[in-house]
Amino acid sequence: MANQKENRTILVVDDERGLREGCRRALTRYRYEVDVAATGQEGLSKVLAHDFGVVLLDVKMPDISGIELLKHIHSHKPDSVCIIMTAYATVELAVQAMKLGAYDFIEKPFSDDALLLAVERGMDKHRLETASGRDLSVGEGSAAPSAEKRTLEECEQTSSTYSRKVAHELRAPIAAIRSFLTLILQGYTTPEKTREWQERAADRADDLLRLIDDVLNLARLKDADVERTPEIVSVEAVLKDVLGLHAPEAEAKGIRLQVEVKPCGSLVADAVHIKQLWTNLISNAIKYTSRGGKVFVRLVPEGESLVGSVQDTGIGIAHEDVPRLFREFFRTEQARAFAQHGTGLGLAIVKQIVEEYGGDIRVESEPGKGSRFTFRLPLGGAA
Repeated sequence: MANQKENRTILVVDDERGLREGCRRALTRYRYEVDVAATGQEGLSKVLAHDFGVVLLDVKMPDISGIELLKHIHSHKPDSVCIIMTAYATVELAVQAMKLGAYDFIEKPFSDDALLLAVERGMDKHRLETASGRDLSVGEGSAAPSAEKRTLEECEQTSSTYSRKVAHELRAPIAAIRSFLTLILQGYTTPEKTREWQERAADRADDLLRLIDDVLNLARLKDADVERTPEIVSVEAVLKDVLGLHAPEAEAKGIRLQVEVKPCGSLVADAVHIKQLWTNLISNAIKYTSRGGKVFVRLVPEGESLVGSVQDTGIGIAHEDVPRLFREFFRTEQARAFAQHGTGLGLAIVKQIVEEYGGDIRVESEPGKGSRFTFRLPLGGAA
């Protein structure tokens, strides 16, 4: 049996035009087909006439509430994947919506990333339900649908494992911030201590924001459905900008920055990716190098490729840790002892970017003597 084309259609039902069009713009970038409805009745008519992968429903609408509309949808199309959107989020409302068949719940105002996450989870649910339905319709004679269902279940399991890792990493800074604020609010402090704890809470908030940024950046890099914006990029110019941003940090630690750059051909790429590549490698080198050390940055052409490297005189990496360096959330014991703050995602982002453009990256390191990261990118077209 031929594979069914994936259903990437979405219906947004909301009486606020700005929200409808905002959802349309955000989701179209990820190659979803988005239809909209301004009223509950219009939304119901469209659901009855078409099969949507996901339906986004507002709760407060002038003619039919989202909860009522949810009842109508599931009475006619019980397999529909509906996600409730509301600015009036309560536990009671969430429970009521889930009991009526809503798959998920998203609170207004929401970011594009929060919207995309909810929709992708809904789409996974829709694909799984569709695969289950085909299993029943073809009987035991065909193994292909069952294999597809198993693949989807494995993907959901992988996603769940990753979500637990992210939640674990988010928990520590949030718990620290809460502890500092609780001590201040309950009066267990002096003016001097209050200032100290506020600063420490602010530091942990910065850690949290960096972690969230890295998680989102890595997710975008991995998402094949995100539309890339390739352009002709001067890798030398991007490197110069990144060095300018990190020079004050190196100077403050007394670290000598040495740079060797030879003219290279242009690369067709997303300039943001190239900036992230240099930023992660150079910031890591400065972070894990002691005061008075050196960081050497090199960019040269080699045949049909350009080769970049960042070498430092820092703490180095144990031989047994090198194979795990590019894993998400991995930090060596030496790195944790040397620098408390770090997301463990910087090198995973570097590897993802290099592979995005058909390149490779290698590491040479010795504990106590420093590390050198060398990447190679083919010149010309983007991946």
